[in-house]
Amino acid sequence: MTTAAPRASVEERERVAFDFVRLCEIESPSLHERAVAEAVASELRAAGLEVEEDDTAGAVGSQCGNLIARIPAPDGARTVLLCAHLDTVPLAAPVNVQRDGGVFRNRNEAILGADNKAAVAVLLGVARRLVGQGSPVGVELLFTTAEELALRGAKEVDRSTLSSEFGFVFDHASPIGEIIVAAPTYYRIEARFRGIAAHAGIRPESGRNAIVAAAKALSRMRIGRLDEGTTANAGLIEGGSASNVVAEHARLELEARSLDDAEAGRVVSEMVDACTEAASDTGCDVESIVEQLFRSYRLPRTAPPVRAAAAALESLGIEPAYVPTGGGSDANALIAAGLLTLNLANGTERNHQPDESVTVEALETMLDVALALVDRCAEVEA
Repeated sequence: MTTAAPRASVEERERVAFDFVRLCEIESPSLHERAVAEAVASELRAAGLEVEEDDTAGAVGSQCGNLIARIPAPDGARTVLLCAHLDTVPLAAPVNVQRDGGVFRNRNEAILGADNKAAVAVLLGVARRLVGQGSPVGVELLFTTAEELALRGAKEVDRSTLSSEFGFVFDHASPIGEIIVAAPTYYRIEARFRGIAAHAGIRPESGRNAIVAAAKALSRMRIGRLDEGTTANAGLIEGGSASNVVAEHARLELEARSLDDAEAGRVVSEMVDACTEAASDTGCDVESIVEQLFRSYRLPRTAPPVRAAAAALESLGIEPAYVPTGGGSDANALIAAGLLTLNLANGTERNHQPDESVTVEALETMLDVALALVDRCAEVEA
């Protein structure tokens, strides 16, 4: 029989909302996380925890490293990881949080920062509860940098410094209850076309137009949703110098994602081939640079973190939903490093958009879920 889940008190619910607003208004676009990292570290120390900052700032290019705090495990108990990222995507305007009808938004036309500061605020609440009332398992709290830049901070985490058996991130903008059991391989492709400049009105025949080559390449690519688990996109095109000059250079930035690692590779090959053929047809040269930014994973429902998450949700009367995603998270990087990690929905909405929002109810529910999750991690079998 499933025992009742621990739930946040009225004071804890009020505090998570207060922390959320404060954190959002400490702006922290990727690589500029120092101020919010100091605020988070201060709160963890006030709760009675020691906080370490790792030495990854140089490798990542950030103002600071990742933060980690540890709550010791009782004798014989396992340790688990709870993770959130400190950075946001770039801001088009300052963050000035307003609470209207139970919903948090930015008063300005810019992101709110709920991605991922809703989770950061929740983890602070979890830390205070576990330090004050005890924890059934050991907990490592990890706050990463530059997640929005292809998981840079998490990629630099030294797995050997973590004793966690498995972990969780709270970084999917969808209704609470969704358990993210699959995420894609993600490739970035940059194609640099080089043609020959010439006067466009006097001797265009002497030129080789790199923009035309890039356009031909795009016309031969499959772009958009290619199948249920695969997408491709052309995100940027630039080139040329003036309207009266045959363009001697052009550049494309492309991406391909798929829940099937092999399929992602096939799509990338198609895109590179299209660039090569278009360059040849137009008498241009092309250099294609391909980078795999993270690799796909798929977790079975029998995996310990999946079972723990499902049990936590059910104990709160929330029906688990097992879903794939087209986005990446720190879970991709941590799994690649050998730490089985599950991403959970956090109830935020329209992340990366100027109308980003989160409800007070979602914040409070997320806190309840995280507390229940720690509780269930003590019971789930390896």
